[in-house]
Amino acid sequence: MGEKIAIEAVVKRKRSDVWALWNEPEHIMSWNFASDDWCCPSAENDLRVGGRLLSRMEAKDGSFGFDFEAIYDELDHEAKLAYTLTDGRRVETRFEDYGDVTRVSTVFEAEEENSPELQRMGWQAILNNFKQYAETSQF
Repeated sequence: MGEKIAIEAVVKRKRSDVWALWNEPEHIMSWNFASDDWCCPSAENDLRVGGRLLSRMEAKDGSFGFDFEAIYDELDHEAKLAYTLTDGRRVETRFEDYGDVTRVSTVFEAEEENSPELQRMGWQAILNNFKQYAETSQF
């Protein structure tokens, strides 16, 4: 597979909140897009090894959309999750507890269609959107 790309953010929330906001479908739909002209109209998350993660990402104007689908390979509650995307690429996300803040870091395998830098920027934009949502959510 492709090059490994790393992204991260420090979220001003305790780890248990960050884990819930990251994994519960009603929250995923609120942050899982890279820019304001996109949305995530649906999400499903069977959070167990062998379970499926499925989210729909769409341009708000209806011009483009795609499904993001994966099967979980590893889960360590509130600490780590790893999954394999339908195209065979692996993704691993860690949640590190630092008291009142949580470091969220993801390493993913690059695909061949877009440049690694473009992919890093897109995934980081989604993670930044998550950070903003998590820090302002009344969860």
